[in-house]
Amino acid sequence: MWRCVAGTVVVGFVAFGMSDAQAAGRPAGTTPSGPVAYIVVDADSGTVLAEREADKQWPPASMAKMMTVLVALERVRAGRFSLDEPVRVSEKASRTGGSQVFLAAGETFTLGQLLEAVMIPSANDASVAVAEHVAGSTTAFVDLMNERARQLGMSGTRYQSVHGLPPEPGQTPDLTTARDLATLGRKLLEHPDAAKWAATAESTFRNGSFVMRNTNHLVRTYAGATGLKTGYYAAAGFSVTATARRGDLQVMAVVLGEPSKKGCFDEAARLMSDAFGTWKTVVAARRGVPIGKIPVSGGAERHVRAMPTQDLRLLVKRAEDRGVAVEARIPRLVQAPVQQRQQLGEVVIRRGDQELGRVPVVADGEVASTGWLAWLWNRSLTGATLRP
Repeated sequence: MWRCVAGTVVVGFVAFGMSDAQAAGRPAGTTPSGPVAYIVVDADSGTVLAEREADKQWPPASMAKMMTVLVALERVRAGRFSLDEPVRVSEKASRTGGSQVFLAAGETFTLGQLLEAVMIPSANDASVAVAEHVAGSTTAFVDLMNERARQLGMSGTRYQSVHGLPPEPGQTPDLTTARDLATLGRKLLEHPDAAKWAATAESTFRNGSFVMRNTNHLVRTYAGATGLKTGYYAAAGFSVTATARRGDLQVMAVVLGEPSKKGCFDEAARLMSDAFGTWKTVVAARRGVPIGKIPVSGGAERHVRAMPTQDLRLLVKRAEDRGVAVEARIPRLVQAPVQQRQQLGEVVIRRGDQELGRVPVVADGEVASTGWLAWLWNRSLTGATLRP
């Protein structure tokens, strides 16, 4: 779907918004009600908060592109490609139908521009261009997708395409599960570029001549929405992998096979709202955020900062958060010298006598000794013989 607005072409809602007709493939004569499957997880820890038929295989439609983007970005992170490098569009890519940004054979865009077009308006032609550039062909790229799915433990997933379009007669469709999509979505969110594109409501392409609108309506309508990806074709119904953050809790809801577009977004919103209303995250420590300063005796510096080595979070039901306590077990004073990353103590989170988690706390830098203690320390480090 496209339309002209004051000389600008607006692109979007092609793969996900064709119609609200019943999804094919359901039993004849029945009235569809609700999704085929769903799962809700804490996006940070992966803890399952709610699920139904989460291991049922179902076509992901355009949500297959989540793996396309992940495979490409992982190779960028490994230094094998750059988001700024040029990608020449092939004839095959230019002829890919469905949702698209109308690439022409011979045009050149950066890899980053094409990946953005894959994530925001779900461009099938951009997916093919990316796959061919990274792996040489779409067939070779599909092999990379399936290998990555195997590595991630996505046992219910098998890719046949780089874009998730419906199969031709006699061909096998892409298949996945709600649980596998949650695994994939969490891994994709580890890449800041993907997270940024997924949360973008609108962007431009081809020097501003095309406006790309995110196929995920929730990024415009749901408080705290951060992404992630939609999918639709008739036999698959409407699906979404939706993410949102409120405070310290980020949830992900995967909905598969809803009969209507509105129903799909409404169901994802309902599932996430239920999760936010039921659960909360207690953050006991954040990596890189000091929990305090400890005085140093006999040191060149008066204090050393105590830093947690990693985040310490606890997911709890709101009705059960009473009695949860956080303890910073660090000394009131340390003796110089202090080495960088020297363990100083720990942060513990508990409920009553039950320990629920802990994380070490280390010094954020060195503190040298002063006076004769410093001389003695330096001599011992150099291996010199000490004489009375």
